[in-house]
Amino acid sequence: MGLYNFNKCLIWLGRKDNCLCGIFVEDRPKPERGQMSYRQNYLEKMELKKNAMHAAGLVSERLPGVSSIVFRMTYYQRTADPVLMKRTVNFFPTDYACFHMDCVREECIDGGFDLTPVVARLVKDHKKSVKGKIVCCGKSENLRFGHASISYEVSIQYNKQAK
Repeated sequence: MGLYNFNKCLIWLGRKDNCLCGIFVEDRPKPERGQMSYRQNYLEKMELKKNAMHAAGLVSERLPGVSSIVFRMTYYQRTADPVLMKRTVNFFPTDYACFHMDCVREECIDGGFDLTPVVARLVKDHKKSVKGKIVCCGKSENLRFGHASISYEVSIQYNKQAK
C-alpha cells in the first residue's frame, strides 16, 4: 500500500474490503514551444467572452423597457439519452445583454446558441413569451451537424408604464 511513481505516472494502491484499489494519474506532457497550454487557451476564451459581454452592454441600456427576461432551456444531444440538462437563466436590467449560450460539448468550436434575435423580436413586437428550438452549428472533426440543440421558452416582463 502507498504511493508509487513509475515514469511520470502516479499510482496509489490501497486495500478496501480485501481488494486492491488504485488511482492512476497521468502526467500531461508540456506543450512544445509555440503551442498554447490548456490554461492559456482557457484564459484567452474567458477574455474574449468578457469583451463580448462588455460590447453587448447592459439590459437597461439595450432594452430600456424590460424589467426581466427568463430563459427556460432544455439541452439535447444526439445520443441514446438525449436530454442533457434543464436550465433556467434570469436576466435583469443590471445584467449584460449577452444572450449567447455556449454549447455543452467541449470539443465544439464556435458553437452555441444565440438567443439575441429571439429577444429582439419579442421586444420589437412587445410580446411576453415565445417557444422554439435552436440547433448548434458549431464545428469539430468528431461532431456531426446537429450534435446539440436546445428547446427554449423566453419570457419577458416589461416595466409598468406610469399614467
